[in-house]
Amino acid sequence: MHFARGATLMCGITGWVAYRQDLGAEQGTVDAMTATMSCRGPDADGTWYAPHVALGHRRLAVIDLAGGEQPMTTEVAHDGRTVTLGMVYSGEVYNFTELRDELRRRGHPFRTDSDTEVVLRAYAEWGTSFAERLNGMYALAIWDPRIETLVMVRDRMGIKPFFYYPTTDGVLFGSEPKAILANPSVPAVVEANGFQELLTATKTPGKSLWAGMSEVEPGTVVTVDRAGLHRRTYWRLETRQHTDDQETSIARVRELLDDITRRQLVADVPRCVLLSGGLDSSAITALAAGQLADAGRKVRSFAVDFVGQEENFQPDELRGTPDTPYVHDVADLVQSQHSDIVLENAVLTDPDIRRKVIRANDAPLGGDMFCSLYLLFAAIREQSTVALSGESADEVFGGYLWFHDAEVQQHPTFPWVAYAVSRRGDGPFSVLRPDVLQRLDLRGHLHDRYAEAIGEVQRLDGESDHEWTMRKICYLHLTRMVRLLLDRKDRMSMAVGLEVRVPFCDHRLVEYVYNTPWSLKTFDGHEKSLLRAATRDVLPESVVQRRKSPYPQTQDPAYVAALAEQTRGLLADRHPVFELLDRKMVQEQAVQADGAARRHLEQTLSLATWIDLYRPEIRLG
Repeated sequence: MHFARGATLMCGITGWVAYRQDLGAEQGTVDAMTATMSCRGPDADGTWYAPHVALGHRRLAVIDLAGGEQPMTTEVAHDGRTVTLGMVYSGEVYNFTELRDELRRRGHPFRTDSDTEVVLRAYAEWGTSFAERLNGMYALAIWDPRIETLVMVRDRMGIKPFFYYPTTDGVLFGSEPKAILANPSVPAVVEANGFQELLTATKTPGKSLWAGMSEVEPGTVVTVDRAGLHRRTYWRLETRQHTDDQETSIARVRELLDDITRRQLVADVPRCVLLSGGLDSSAITALAAGQLADAGRKVRSFAVDFVGQEENFQPDELRGTPDTPYVHDVADLVQSQHSDIVLENAVLTDPDIRRKVIRANDAPLGGDMFCSLYLLFAAIREQSTVALSGESADEVFGGYLWFHDAEVQQHPTFPWVAYAVSRRGDGPFSVLRPDVLQRLDLRGHLHDRYAEAIGEVQRLDGESDHEWTMRKICYLHLTRMVRLLLDRKDRMSMAVGLEVRVPFCDHRLVEYVYNTPWSLKTFDGHEKSLLRAATRDVLPESVVQRRKSPYPQTQDPAYVAALAEQTRGLLADRHPVFELLDRKMVQEQAVQADGAARRHLEQTLSLATWIDLYRPEIRLG
């Protein structure tokens, strides 16, 4: 099998458009904005200036290592003269080979093997409609001097992050908020609506934690010109009739997965797969192993584990079995070059690691799943630069327990919120002070955001009430929850310069499976029936029969004990975090120091660390 060459760039981008300034005089600020993206792009940096615009780029080179330098420019004819388009681009376009062939037929010369150049020339050929032609994960910005316009484009599923901040005479943008916050004109302010989004895990498209800052919505083109800011949606998740029978649907899912895996294995640097022993990651591992074996190569696989996990493991409703035996079943079957990354609890609670995680997030998100992902990715980065992940299969195929909970199905809110409240008996961030909770009105926010989201869903003619209920639940996961997990994956991996690809987020697969009836998604009486049937021929029977188990957490009591000790230190120091948190309740949790207190202690320490790092001005009204 031949794996085509091209250039992939997992990078950090930033820029500034100011129609009433000469940004050539702002080089120091632009350099500072660009420098914040150094973890995302450790291999190279660059800036580019034109009247009223500055673009900055940090590069992680994956393919065509000598080509694809950015910012990239190309010359085009305009009104009898030649002008220069400039672009910064993060991500990869998996169908760049086909696009390049078409552009060559249309007369475009190419000087590199990079997909970056393909994307830029595609814009030169088709204008903003080029976005509909791209298959991949990307965040990009193009300055077009012909119309004095900045064009910002984000991929359909929101895999790559992209933030912007409108100004009085233009816009600032960046892969992460920290790039924008590095500009002295942007205050670090968080208002009530930012906290509402953070605490309720609703992930409303376009919203940001930081006041005045927005995200480019997935599947959207945002343009900025002298008249202001304009948005155009080029893709949304739409309801369509599914006419394939069960056998045809299974075959189509497998066909798509084979093609997606082949495209996403392209790299000129060491690559690997993330393997948890669950159906999702095992399927990607097995398919990748088969395709690489055809080319005479072996796949590398990595799994996370914790010191003492086997001794400490206690099954619960979410996690019935430890991962390691299933991981090794898959690794043995596909003959991967496998490594277990075993983490110590002392490192998981290390305040320095927590600071790095929260700095990567630009938000107070630093619990053990964030920290363990960061540490896992850092260990993998020592041996590999690209990793394929099973992330998002649960959202696509309906894998979470709450999909199958009749009570949750009927609850008029986000299913993951309803499930958590039904199991824990409390709401999000319940250690907040009562007056803060009252001002934030999290219940009202959840109600309004849920109503907005459900209002976007289209019902199929003749669809039964149960199928309609499940369509809405699937839609919420594919347009809200999945973006929470994609953000976590992107921030933790790019913080250490590791590119993680997500095959299950290919929009062709998402569209196809979304429109298969729920009865087809569960035809064998279990979760993710379509995925299991489509890949069982390459999986060990133990994995085929295994029930859903989420990303693992350490169960060592020493982990919670360390959190409690650190929290008692905050209480003794009278930390400003207690302007938001209920000191008495936090103190009770630190004394309790058991599994039930774990989440509250993580939240307290994360919020305190975020305040220390960013010194935000908090305005709750």
